This record gives sequence, C-alpha cells and structure tokens, in this order.
Amino acid sequence: MMDRRLFLIGAAAALAGCERLDETTRRFLSGVGLYEPAPVVLRPGMAQGHALRDVAQWPQPEGELSAEVAILGSGAAGLSAAWQLARAGLRDFILIDGPEFGGNTAAGQFGELGFPRGAHYLPLPSAESTHIREMLADLGVIEQDPFSAAPRFDERVIVHAPEERHFRNGRWYDGLLPSDGLPADERAQLARFFARIEQLRDVRGSDGRKVFCIPLALASRDPKWMALDALTFRQWLLDEGFTSPTLHAYADYCCRDDYGAGHAAISAWAGLHYFASRGGHAQNAADGAVLTWPDGLHGLVSRLTARIDTLTGRADWRRPGMALKLDETRQGVDVLCAHWPNRDGMPRTLNLHARRIICATPLHVAAHLTPLTRFGFDPQQHLPPHAAWLVSNFHLRGFPAEAPGVPLAWDNIVHGSSSLGYVVATHQLIRQAPPPRTVFSAYSSLDAASVGQSLDANAIRRWLLDASPAELMSYAVADLHTVYGREFWRHALQVEICVRGHAMASPRPGFLSNAGAAALREADGRIQFAHADLSGLSVFEEAAWWGVRAALRIVG
Repeated sequence: MMDRRLFLIGAAAALAGCERLDETTRRFLSGVGLYEPAPVVLRPGMAQGHALRDVAQWPQPEGELSAEVAILGSGAAGLSAAWQLARAGLRDFILIDGPEFGGNTAAGQFGELGFPRGAHYLPLPSAESTHIREMLADLGVIEQDPFSAAPRFDERVIVHAPEERHFRNGRWYDGLLPSDGLPADERAQLARFFARIEQLRDVRGSDGRKVFCIPLALASRDPKWMALDALTFRQWLLDEGFTSPTLHAYADYCCRDDYGAGHAAISAWAGLHYFASRGGHAQNAADGAVLTWPDGLHGLVSRLTARIDTLTGRADWRRPGMALKLDETRQGVDVLCAHWPNRDGMPRTLNLHARRIICATPLHVAAHLTPLTRFGFDPQQHLPPHAAWLVSNFHLRGFPAEAPGVPLAWDNIVHGSSSLGYVVATHQLIRQAPPPRTVFSAYSSLDAASVGQSLDANAIRRWLLDASPAELMSYAVADLHTVYGREFWRHALQVEICVRGHAMASPRPGFLSNAGAAALREADGRIQFAHADLSGLSVFEEAAWWGVRAALRIVG
C-alpha cells in the first residue's frame, strides 16, 4: 500500500505542473513546498539592441528636437554627466534614456518593496575617487568632511551588521572566506596573501602614481606593474606559491562577482586591483563597509535624478527612447532617435540636433551608432568581452528557516558554488523587526564554468536568447535550493528573472593595452565617449568618472 504522505506529495507534484491552479490548490502546494511561481523573465534592451544591429532602414523622422548637449544613455555614466553639466550651470541639455532607465543600476518593485535588477552596492570611496565623494556629498549621502580621510556617511545607507556570511558543510559561517577547520598550510597562505595585498594598497610606480587606483585613469603606467596584465590572476597566484584551494575558490568568486569571469580568465592586474584598489574609510563605519539601498544602486540613481531636477529647475531633461544613428554636421551632431513600441513593431523616430554629444552607451552599442574606426577604435579588435548575468528576485512571505550558524546577513554566498549567492533587499529593516515580506536577490554570472559547457560568451548569449523560463530558473534558484531546499518555496510569492546578455566588461589579459579604448578616451571633438567600457571593467566609480570627465570637457 502506498504511503499516504508519498501519495500526497506525488499528487501535489502533478498539480504543480498545471499551468493554472485555483487559490486553494496553490495554497496547498505552497504549504508543502511544491508550488514554484512561474517566473516573469525580462530581457531589457535585447529586442532594441538586435533591431539596432539588424534593421537596415528606419522610418522617417516625425519630429525634431534641439539642445546644446545631448547625452545618450541613462546608466551611471550618462546620469553622472547630466549631474555635472547641471552643477556647472548648463541647462540646455537632453538625456535619452536608452532601452532601460538606469542601465545596470535599474530596479523593480513587488508592491512597496524595491529590489535591484543590477548593481546593488557601492564601496566606501577611496581618496582618489574625488568625483564620487563630491557626488555623494551633493546628494547628502556624505554628511560631513567629504574629502577627509574618513567622511561621515548617512547611517541609513551603510550596510547593517551582519553584513556577509558563507554556507559550508550545512552551516553558516561569518564572512565570505572560510577560516575554521583549515589546515595550517592554508591558513598560512591566506595570511601571506592578505599581507601582500596590504603592501600593494600603497605601492607606487616609477611615475609616482598608485599602482592600483580607482579610477583606473589615475593609476600608474609603470611597465613593471603593467606586465601583470599579461598573466591571468590564477597563474599569478600559482607563480607566487599560492596553492590553497580555499584561496583559489575565493579569488575565483571575487573575479566572477566583479568581472563576470573566473580567476583563470581574468588579468592578474585586474585581480589584484579588486583587492588593493579600494581603501575608503568612514567616521561611522568599519573599513570595508559598503553603501546600499533596498533597490541597490537605483536608490543612488533616484537621488541623482532628483538632484538634477532641482539643479535644472526642470523635469523634461530626460526623454524615453534610444539613439539609432549619429551624423556629424558643420553645426554639430544629428541624432536619429527612436521610441518603442509602435503598432507595426517599428519605432517612431525623430531627429535630435545638438552642438555636442556625450555617447554614454556600451561600446558595442556605440559601434552601431557611428563608425568608430574614425576615432581609432576597430570593433573587431577592441571591443571588450562582456559577460552575461542573471539577476533574479524572489518575493517572499516571511523568511525561510535558517541552518545552524550565524544569522541571515545582507550578502549570503555558498562556498564553492558557481553562482554568486543572494542579497536581502530588506536587510536594513531586519535590526528593527523582520518585515512580513521580503525580497531575496540572487546573482549568477554565466560563463563556460558556470554553465558547465565549453561555450564562449556569444554562444552563451545565443543560449539565453532561447532559454525557457524553467531553464533560467534552475540557475536563478541554485544557491537558494542548496541552502533552504523545498522549504524555500513555502515562502515564494513571485519570481522575476532579469537576463543581461552584456552585463559587464571582463578585464582579460591585455585589457590595459587596448589601443582602441585609449583612442576613445582621448576623443575630444563634437562626440565625447563616456562609459565604464572605456576602463575595461564595469564598476560605478569608473562609469561615473568618464561621465563627469566628458561633461567637464564640454563646460570647461
């Protein structure tokens, strides 16, 4: 005779496969952890980007706009440029959002709960990141002494303790790096590695500049140190006698987290830069603290947007749509712009005339807007490789039961996983009282190692194009299943998976010597370029640097 419990589970599993369930059945399945909400899958910018690549003839423009300056793209670089123009007193500018406002700093909402669809934190700015300190002070995030060694930050945006933890052998441990139970040799290697990093934080090249610095534009160009860019980070570790599996697993996680590829693929210079470049301090936070909002860096973007509204005295400086084509003229630059959707699937278009342009799009997009070869950039040779990401958000009713060890933290990772763990959007509220609902945001960088196949980035993007919601869900929920098992689904109300095929530039060996990127950095005509791709790695500080720099060239 079949066990009654097994029968109920089998029946529930069969019902879970049904496309439509009544509320009573759904509640039953949820109660036994067998109801998995069908995910909403977003692919921001994909259709528009493919149209930009493939459409040979666009509809005739139906109107015209004009401005002194036009900014193309509303990611961190574009918004930083708009902020700098507004602070300098220039009012006659227009920003074209692009296919998604905020780009990699975009966010979504489940009811009143905000959550990130991209970048979710900002480290304390280093002394060299004066552009970030100035911005944070203007936005009220830095409350006192913005250019001192240790400014005072708004307590509400400093990540509360516990900040981070890792899951290993069925238990939670403090921090992201295992230390308990390691052999003496591994502990010694870890101590030696971090001692080496402390030495590298302040080392300077023969030109007097810091070797590892944010922004990269201020870093040393000493050939002795730039030679690190010829190796992978993994090879450098091995050459230096670092063989600890724990250290290699941690280095691999860090590279996938910031660069979208493992330490066997990332430049040794970039790998060391991850550890040695940031040295921000705060009066009211521990070293290594980060700044965050429930909706990730979109919280900062919202403040930035509101500040630009105030500085300009107008809210129409932003327009929806995206650029399709740039043409230089004697008077400036003509931009053909599009706004989707339209009834026949083609966009409505208009012409935007501007004296100067700040092209704040990714470089693979800019290459379709205007021939970049005339600036010295050959897309076939110089485009930085981009990694694909999934950012998946799970709307939960209550919190799943925790395994033994340290309590729920803001950042939670599974040691040795090919995914990148999850952050808790309501973490800043947990100290007061756990809210009745929350959002867990899970991150996955998709490279050959994480998908378990020998696929290059383009093949992974082709796979993502056709991947079913169920296939994407298997990656999205991997770490959550490891930690919580079926218990997790007892709390799940909604799931959203955001697919980013070109999420971030991966600094592979040789990226520091990219002649095409160097040429675009120096371009100082009617068209300015501003994007983190110019640095070859995708972090907020780099994007903001190029946006501010482009604006200063225009108003200076």
